[in-house]
Amino acid sequence: MTKTNNEAQAVAQQLGDIPLNDERLQAEIQRLNRKNFIPLEQVKMLHDWLEGKRQSRQSGRVVGESRTGKTMGCDAYRLRHKPHQEAGKPPIIPVAYIQIPQECGSKELFGVIIEHLKYQVTKGTVAEIRDRALRVLKGCGVEMLIIDEADRLKPKTFAEVRDIFDKLEIAVILVGTDRLDAAIKRDEQVYNRFRACHRFGKLSGEDFKRTVEIWEKQVLRLSVASNLSSKTMLKTLGEATGGYVGLLDMILREAGIRALRKGLQKIDLETLKEVSGEYK
Repeated sequence: MTKTNNEAQAVAQQLGDIPLNDERLQAEIQRLNRKNFIPLEQVKMLHDWLEGKRQSRQSGRVVGESRTGKTMGCDAYRLRHKPHQEAGKPPIIPVAYIQIPQECGSKELFGVIIEHLKYQVTKGTVAEIRDRALRVLKGCGVEMLIIDEADRLKPKTFAEVRDIFDKLEIAVILVGTDRLDAAIKRDEQVYNRFRACHRFGKLSGEDFKRTVEIWEKQVLRLSVASNLSSKTMLKTLGEATGGYVGLLDMILREAGIRALRKGLQKIDLETLKEVSGEYK
């Protein structure tokens, strides 16, 4: 055993075992760790925009900063279009949603599409895998293909995405950060296909306040109201999150758990400031 191990063991023995939570507290912590989907107004607006593109078979892009809820919103849209299947026929999948790997080339892109639609990826050239992916998309009746993390596409692969739109006449939606905008503007033909843009922005003002109230009532659901939409609480949350839904969710869940572990029935300002300060 090394000197460091000996020192660590001595410290652990001196401090003793970390006490276990009682059953009620543990149940509350587990509840707060479960992710909920909250139908926010901006998600509804995104879905209306996507539905317009699907019905008109037009492509575009969804752009927003990280942790604003783009991925959740797009995946929720896919879930609202349930697949259906008749005996002996391929499944009909109106909306396909994929997340692509870093430095995604043509072969990887088409492989992810085939896998998402529950078909086996066979070996072959890029041309053969491309042809299989296009046949699978057509056979499954895909009306919209959503490509998340699209700024991970290699520059030459954007042309492949453009061709999916041109050849199949389905709506292709690229999702990403401002890096995506910079990437597609390098190729005028690609940019022209994806010129329509929905900006999935940060929350501010009344929208931010309303969202905090929703989170307190529908996600936290503590036994005593924390009044998170009060001026001081809201200011603390606004400064820490910058209006990002993802950060808001993380901070409020952690603050809720920390308050309960302190023996409190609500999130007090001190606890909120403790947790918020770690995210600045």
